[in-house]
Amino acid sequence: MNIQTISTRPFDGQRPGTSGLRKKVSVFQQADYLENFVQALFDILPDRAGQTLVLGGDGRFHNRMAVQTILRMAAANGFGKVLVGQGGLLSTPAVSAVIRKHHCFGGVILSASHNPGGPDGDFGIKYNIANGGPAPEKITEAIFARTQVLTEYRTVADSADIDLETLGTRRVGDMMVEVIDPVADYAELMQQLFDFDAMRAWFAAGGRMRFDAMNAVCGPYARAILEGQLGAPAGTVANGQPLEDFGGHHPDPNPAHATDLIAAMSGPQAPDFGAASDGDADRNMILGRDFVVTPSDSLAVLAANATRAPGYRNGLAGIARSMPTSCAADAVAAALGIPCFETPTGWKFFGNLLDAGKATLCGEESYGTGSNHVREKDGLWAVLFWLNLLATTGESVESLVRAHWARFGRHYYSRHDWEGIATEQADALMASLRAQLPTLEGRDCGAGLRIAHADDFAYTDPVDGSVSTRQGIRLIFENGCRVVFRLSGTGTEGATLRVYLERFEPDASRHDLPAQQTLAELIHIADEIADIRGHSGMTAPTVIT
Repeated sequence: MNIQTISTRPFDGQRPGTSGLRKKVSVFQQADYLENFVQALFDILPDRAGQTLVLGGDGRFHNRMAVQTILRMAAANGFGKVLVGQGGLLSTPAVSAVIRKHHCFGGVILSASHNPGGPDGDFGIKYNIANGGPAPEKITEAIFARTQVLTEYRTVADSADIDLETLGTRRVGDMMVEVIDPVADYAELMQQLFDFDAMRAWFAAGGRMRFDAMNAVCGPYARAILEGQLGAPAGTVANGQPLEDFGGHHPDPNPAHATDLIAAMSGPQAPDFGAASDGDADRNMILGRDFVVTPSDSLAVLAANATRAPGYRNGLAGIARSMPTSCAADAVAAALGIPCFETPTGWKFFGNLLDAGKATLCGEESYGTGSNHVREKDGLWAVLFWLNLLATTGESVESLVRAHWARFGRHYYSRHDWEGIATEQADALMASLRAQLPTLEGRDCGAGLRIAHADDFAYTDPVDGSVSTRQGIRLIFENGCRVVFRLSGTGTEGATLRVYLERFEPDASRHDLPAQQTLAELIHIADEIADIRGHSGMTAPTVIT
């Protein structure tokens, strides 16, 4: 094997965010940029020699080139074997499933998740550890530190591109490469968790569904399981062919970007069940006919009905949610007599809870839901869970959610995204909020809203004692309402301020009010305290979900 050592120099800004390193494609196309990050990753994995790595991505532009680069570098850095998805494709939850099933050392995922693709879009890379979950902060910080001092990287010279289309084994130097069916292991796992017979019967009895794969990586998985194994009619899966630019669309499953699905689910002739997933298939959106389910409600409904699915028949050990996610899951946990853990945003914070058996279901308000079956959020898993509920209860999506509200109350919820704020202005806004914290507690904001508690959320991991600070500003009101301010770590240009708004309504007669109307006072308070318009120069949020 002809190993070549190539001199390089550090690049600024290679610190991974909440889910890996994400930049514009043009940044990753710079000579040595990807190679530097990958070498930094391999350098901080001292036990890599002879180990097996999983590799794949969501198929966005630059995916295939990056796969070939990483294969050569993995061989030069002593890995014994790489399992790579056919065509370079593997969904993020499938990578986790493959790592766990085959007891692999770790995995490299190529994705910018729900961010746009194509030559002018975004690209990303992240590392998952042996439990199948995203690398914890101690590893991502070690990678970043290494990127700052890197002077060389290693690759295999004069190696032809690997055939990624044909299943089977081949070699790069001394390293074995196995091209695997990207769907098989994942589909097998889903069969262990859900009642496939009941779901087949639901379709056979005339149940109708529309699943929008958004021309992203979930298409092959959804077609194989929904249409192939469950007997859904051909065409149930729309936009099922993965495209490098996602067909020019934004692969983010929310009402702002999945407008075609929203339209298809409107009116008396609409399908019974609608769903979508994102670029790398780890997010989901759930809809009934003329009815949109919020991610926070989705987590709560699944938790309350978990024992209807075979994989969760013995009940839940606990629930975990990100801090900005609504408290709907907390109410379910209290009724079930199990703990509900509140963590920072980022799926990596759920890993310890899942590994320790403290939590079974997890969720984030950003359309992410999952369980202990893998260590990633899982879009198609959530869709199958909902389908399992529809098939076993005979209820509609809307009736399941309304029954849930009647029992637990409704948590009105919304997220306002202020995108593309200059980083300096966004940092100044958050600094101003932090400076106000000592004076906010006890403030009467009018409309019966008095702030009971204000803080900058910090989290102490109950398993390993690690501490994460500065995770978002929380305003908690005496009546249980909440406003949360947080800067997002998933964008590639400027900063995105996310403002989360929550109001609990126990009165069933008030469960049909428009969410933005119900949250209007909180919206006004949030803007007034944070002076969002003053700091950002913007007049309104970019996206409201």
